[in-house]
Amino acid sequence: MNAAWLAIGVLALFAVGYRCYAGFLARRVFALLPDEPVPSRELEDGVDYVPTPKHILWGHHYTSIAGAAPIVGPALAVIWGWLPALLWVALGTVFMGAVHDFSALVISLRKRGRSIGDITDEIIGPRARTLFLLIISILIWIVLAVFAYVIATLFVGNPGAVFPINIQIVLALALGWWARRRGASIALPSLAVYALLLVAVFYGNAVAEAVPAIASLSVSTWVWLLLVYAFVASVLPVWALLQPRDFLNSHQLLTALTLLFGGLLVLRPEIGVPAVQLWPEGAPPIVPFLFITIACGAISGFHGLVSSGTTSKQVSCMTDAKPIGYGGMLGEGTLGLLAVLAATAGFATVGPWHDHYASWSAVSGLAPKLEAFVTGGAVFLGALGVPLATGKTFIAVMVIAFAATSLDTGARIQRLLIAELAQAYEVKPLTNRFTASALGIGLALILAVTQAGGRGGLILWPLFGTTNQLVAGVTLLVVSLWLKRSGRPYLYTLLPMLFVALATLAAMVGEVMGYFGESRWLLAGLGSFILACDVWIVLEGLRLLASDAAETRAEARS
Repeated sequence: MNAAWLAIGVLALFAVGYRCYAGFLARRVFALLPDEPVPSRELEDGVDYVPTPKHILWGHHYTSIAGAAPIVGPALAVIWGWLPALLWVALGTVFMGAVHDFSALVISLRKRGRSIGDITDEIIGPRARTLFLLIISILIWIVLAVFAYVIATLFVGNPGAVFPINIQIVLALALGWWARRRGASIALPSLAVYALLLVAVFYGNAVAEAVPAIASLSVSTWVWLLLVYAFVASVLPVWALLQPRDFLNSHQLLTALTLLFGGLLVLRPEIGVPAVQLWPEGAPPIVPFLFITIACGAISGFHGLVSSGTTSKQVSCMTDAKPIGYGGMLGEGTLGLLAVLAATAGFATVGPWHDHYASWSAVSGLAPKLEAFVTGGAVFLGALGVPLATGKTFIAVMVIAFAATSLDTGARIQRLLIAELAQAYEVKPLTNRFTASALGIGLALILAVTQAGGRGGLILWPLFGTTNQLVAGVTLLVVSLWLKRSGRPYLYTLLPMLFVALATLAAMVGEVMGYFGESRWLLAGLGSFILACDVWIVLEGLRLLASDAAETRAEARS
């Protein structure tokens, strides 16, 4: 099967999905109106609530959700063959992931920018809100510790990426300050700044060779530096770093996607690896674990946290929710598509692929999955004349930039969640953004350093996929209840919720039983707690949904 034709087919599906299905949701389900009030204008504070043009906010939202997960998930899932992974990325993105992100953004916009966890109080009840916020906090806790480790590992393995990443932060701060002082758009200046960033990418390896200290820093040191950076980024006003840096990242992502697809069309490689491989050595069953392994490339609870945590506080017009929420997830699906193709068609022959994917244990670590994407992507760029070493640096810089974006966006979301819980339980000191952020980052740092080399987050990483999808299921349940009570169609969110919830519950039960059988008590205990909280929330939500339906039928009869 030719990879180029597959890519064209999936991209065509995404275009039709945005034109038809997203338009239907915006008109008939959510009834978006351009003159509706939005939180960024009603609650503008210059820190979190800041009205932002949609093209700039799209850049923030897209790059915040496009971290390492849409790469590592598909790069692992192809062990079951390229066809199941490709179908789940394509169909999951259009009918589940984009619907989830879009709906989480809309409900937050109509609830004064509150997070989906906080909104659960109003929709289901205070007990469900507390349980859901605890699950979300655990998820982001894992994300902060693991993404810091992932970025640190990439820095150590690709020292040429250190210079351009740090230059990007400096340039973004300058761009944000200039735009705020002048009151001007950053759109045009960002192109000039992005050109400087590209120059930095090409000089990254030379700087690393000229400054040996860069390559001498350990993973542990980088973890500390990255989490300190995440603290600073999370308390700065969004206009100072978050918006300009993420807008620059969106330029980089669009450039990378264009070049990768261009190289794919020139190379037109055949996918020689198996289309379906149901029982790879040591792998769990494809159902339900395919739907957990590929999360951010199809549907992800973390995206709903971004939608309702930071993005909803910056939307300047209600109708912008469609291109940002639904359109942003289509961009994420595009990255997932590339990850599938890079981890299959990026191998010159089937022999090296079988060696790389010899067993589940051989490829389940972070390094092998990232290596498959970076190397495969560099092969696609090579078709356009980009040297392999430069191509690898470019891809590595892209992955690090997006992981860093998710890192400090996650830190900001964690800070807001801690403040919401503190406000609900009247713990006034934790409503302060500096104190709340210090607590969130401090807990992530403690987790990271519980193992040598900053690897502590990997202890809990096996819980990420299922916890992430449990959050997605509860988010869709909350939205479905809200739509039902608003008298609007709700099956378009309820059906994806049922699919994700059932698949994830089955996977979580299997995982927890396995942890008990292997005497992995920490994972078994924490997984059981998360599972119990989720089941409680879902049962309460479904009970309310059934009760509302019964009341509606009774009113209709009377």
